[in-house]
Amino acid sequence: MFKLTFLGTSAGMPTKYRNVTSLAVQPGLSRDWWMVDCGEATQHRLQHVPLTVHELAGICITHVHGDHTYGLPGLLASAAMGARKRPLVLIAPRAVRLWLDATFEHTALALPFPLVHVEVDGGQQSYEEAGLSITWHRLSHRVPSVGFRFAAEKSRWKLDTEALRARGVTPGPGWGELQAGRNVQLDDGTLLLASQFRKAQVERAAIVVGGDNDAPQLLADACKGAQLLVHEGTYTEAISQKVGPGPTHSSVQQVAQFAAQAGVPNLILTHFSPRYDSADGMKELEAEARQSYAGQLFLARDLASYELHTDGLVHKLEAAR
Repeated sequence: MFKLTFLGTSAGMPTKYRNVTSLAVQPGLSRDWWMVDCGEATQHRLQHVPLTVHELAGICITHVHGDHTYGLPGLLASAAMGARKRPLVLIAPRAVRLWLDATFEHTALALPFPLVHVEVDGGQQSYEEAGLSITWHRLSHRVPSVGFRFAAEKSRWKLDTEALRARGVTPGPGWGELQAGRNVQLDDGTLLLASQFRKAQVERAAIVVGGDNDAPQLLADACKGAQLLVHEGTYTEAISQKVGPGPTHSSVQQVAQFAAQAGVPNLILTHFSPRYDSADGMKELEAEARQSYAGQLFLARDLASYELHTDGLVHKLEAAR
């Protein structure tokens, strides 16, 4: 029900292989998609994936730091030049909107579409649209930071095939008519009512995407019933201790231990320090995570996509070129 495409996975600054933070979230309910954070050059990454700014429903910003926001003005300007008219939702701290307003003023940028700002530091705690609920949860960082929970609900009709076979109705065109909600008359004149042979089946799924955060346990409530946690894994525990409390980031060990305790079946780590840009560096992070977490584990790569299936498991797709 969810597809995630990582547009950037580096912390602080880009590297040769990783751009700074941005994530595309597709709830699978329509062609609409959401973006979480928008680091510098995010719009360049969009050129490599089958996503467009015209189908972008909204942008969620976890916090004001530049590696999560500096791509916003350029992305919005490109959307304007592409003649977008549809309103765009911006779920973000008030500081982000103030910075954007100043940028618009001093660069003479006028958007031809409404930018609907929902403040994460205001009284509102959720955003709702058909089949999708987005809630935000306060985290611990040098500046105010939040994590987002995306909960999707999709209803579909399921045909009661056992009841049909019990009535002696074998598979055929009539099954398709009933599935579509149309009554079917049999050769003997019997009328089969679609309402009696199909039932609504509701599929639900939830994912949690954390912002920068040195206390993963703050997402305990958000992770209840969620099938996937996406969280920063900036450092190993040893480097985190060496760096000290100043950066206020989570170590891989912290996140893995929390995910195990919370019972989240899938974990994707992202937002890696550039010091781990080599294959050996990533193996070091993975090994630390595996010491505490036995579920489905992935270390995100730029332009890689991951799908959360109805079986509750995440499957990695081939990276875009």
